[in-house]
Amino acid sequence: MTGSDIWQPLHDELDRWRDANLTVELWLRDDDAFRPSPRLDRLIALTAEFGIPVALAIVPKQAKLPLAKRLALETHIHPVVHGWSHVNHAPLWQKKQELGPHRPRHVVLNDLTRGFARLSEFHGERLVPMLVPPWNRIDPGLLGDLPALGFRAVSTFGNNLKSRPGLPVVNTHIDLIDWHAGNACYDHAWLVAALTKELAAARASGGRPVGILSHHMISEDDAFQFLRGLFTAAPPTRVSWLAPGELFS
Repeated sequence: MTGSDIWQPLHDELDRWRDANLTVELWLRDDDAFRPSPRLDRLIALTAEFGIPVALAIVPKQAKLPLAKRLALETHIHPVVHGWSHVNHAPLWQKKQELGPHRPRHVVLNDLTRGFARLSEFHGERLVPMLVPPWNRIDPGLLGDLPALGFRAVSTFGNNLKSRPGLPVVNTHIDLIDWHAGNACYDHAWLVAALTKELAAARASGGRPVGILSHHMISEDDAFQFLRGLFTAAPPTRVSWLAPGELFS
């Protein structure tokens, strides 16, 4: 299928939600922000055009005042905490992790404390107390400590990490980027099929939010065009696009 035809499976799935008297809930998370850029401007403009809220995962150690100033008036952009430095501490034979069990516990927790404080200083009450672990990985043993640091939710990728009392896990499920193909955007028809499948699973469970993951810093035109197609096929008039705070309020 080409052109608008690739979106037909999604339209059909949205109809199934309507027939089941269920509301489709989607949300968008964009990772690895730390400075203003033309690609960030493009993401901001595109999502503003369609009225789509964005959970913008900001790397605290790299973030500076210019980013805070750029976001100050963009009320649909919601800053969240993306670890501390986005530096890998796992050995070469393991998958990359910043918040894994490879350093003393108090060191990792101190990094997260600094990250929360730094972004709170820049963004004030606009900062959403959600932790997005770099590379979507975190030592589960740290989860019990996060509420005391001020975090009210965690967001990774997939469905492996489970919520616990006082700390809901609100994950993303569809990543636009194929990390094994030169960081290119996946084929649009493949993404539509993956999203439709995830929505069908959510419908079967009685409804739950489905998260889209983007990365503006490495996105080329293809990824932005997919987002435009998605927002056109599933506008806020037809589905509920949630801000990150709505996922765990």
